[in-house]
Formats: sequence, structure tokens, C-alpha cells
Amino acid sequence: MPTTAGAPAGGDTPPVRRRVPPRLSFSLLKTTMAVTGTVMAAFVVVHMVGNLKALLGPESFNGYAAWLRELGYPLLPHEGLLWILRVVLAGCLAAHVAAGLTLWRRARRSGGAVSGGRRMRVRTTGARSMVLTGGLLLVFVAVHVLDLTIGRLVAPQGFLAPAGTGQVHAYENLVASLSRPVMAAFYSLVMLTLGLHLAQGLWSVVHDLGGTGARLRRTVLIIALAVAASVALVNGMLPLLVLTGRIP
Repeated sequence: MPTTAGAPAGGDTPPVRRRVPPRLSFSLLKTTMAVTGTVMAAFVVVHMVGNLKALLGPESFNGYAAWLRELGYPLLPHEGLLWILRVVLAGCLAAHVAAGLTLWRRARRSGGAVSGGRRMRVRTTGARSMVLTGGLLLVFVAVHVLDLTIGRLVAPQGFLAPAGTGQVHAYENLVASLSRPVMAAFYSLVMLTLGLHLAQGLWSVVHDLGGTGARLRRTVLIIALAVAASVALVNGMLPLLVLTGRIP
């Protein structure tokens, strides 16, 4: 019996071709890094400004924390806007880490070639240590959330208010946390790491988004260094102020 034209003889089943997911482009990954990194950097700056209220005492700092929980009410539920911001930041963090690790793995597999056979020249300490500093910052985020946002590591001090009571003890949690020398040293170390990561990351944004021009790059460099130095200095001084009793 003759076989059908185009069909394999002997009744052999043709091989099934697996569909390979499309590979994300280099430019898309870099754009993702730039956009999500900028969003998180903006949050860090706002968070730093809020931390300055600790210098004004518990009433000011706790009032600021309570205001954040009521922001958007009654249009939104209590803590509604705060949870929206948390979800956005969590999404940015996940996308940032995923894109960064993808680029890092591709560079390692190709011996440094990242796009079209081009090699990425890594000249600065910040650029060479981005994966390392990023990993340390991820650890810090987990510790920071457990310690101050949820209060699990500070809960034995009795400062964590029950949910729904309207009571906020953010100032007391901050002092209880940073009064421990180990936590204070860890916090200060991470702030230096964050400054290094921010300086390199914000400087890279202009390249990742295709910015050109010497003046633009100089401007972005100045902004990146100013933001990084401010965050490292302002946040980094909090443990010292707590340990010396300036923030009792």
C-alpha cells in the first residue's frame, strides 16, 4: 500500500517540536532594571526623609507612621494605599532581581558578551559588586520587614501594637531594634552597601534607557552620587544616634 506523500514511511511518527519560550531581549531586561530600580530608589529617598522625623521624638515619628496608614482614607480602606505601595514595590523588587540575574547568567555563559557579541566593560567597584551588594540588600529587606514592619524580632519588647487598634509604636520599635549593637552595626553596614548600589544603579539608568550626551551623563552622575551619599549618611547615622542616646 503506497504511503501518503509527505508522511514518513513505515508509519513512523514525526518528531514533536517543542516550542521554546521567546528569549527576552537585552534592551528589555536593561529597561526593566532601570525603571524598577528608579521606582525603588524614589521609595528609599522618601523613606529616608521620613526617618528624619525620629529626630523630633516619638510623637512626630509615630504620627508620621499613623498618617501613612490612614493615607487615602476613606476613599480606600485603612492601610489601603500603604498596601498598594507595598505590592508595587514587591513587584518592582521581583522584576529587578529576575532581570538582573538573567543578565548576570547570560554574561557568565558568554564570557562577558551581553548583546550581539559585545562585551560589557566593568570598570568601577560598584559595577563589579552589584550582584553581591544586591544580595546583601535582599537579606536586609527580609530582616527589616521582620524587625520593624511586622515587629517579630522586637515583639518581646512589647512595642508591637495589635492590628486594628490604631496604635502605632514605630519609634519604640526603631529604638528597640537599633539599641542592639549587632543590629546597629548590620544596619550601618547595609546603608554603606545601599549607597554604593544606588550610586552605580542610578548612574546606569541613563545608559540603560539610551540617554546620550556628555551633559546629561554628568548631571545624572551628580544626582546619583548626591542621592547615594544622602541615604548612606542620613540612614547610617540613626544607629549611632540611638546608641549614644541622642534618640532615646
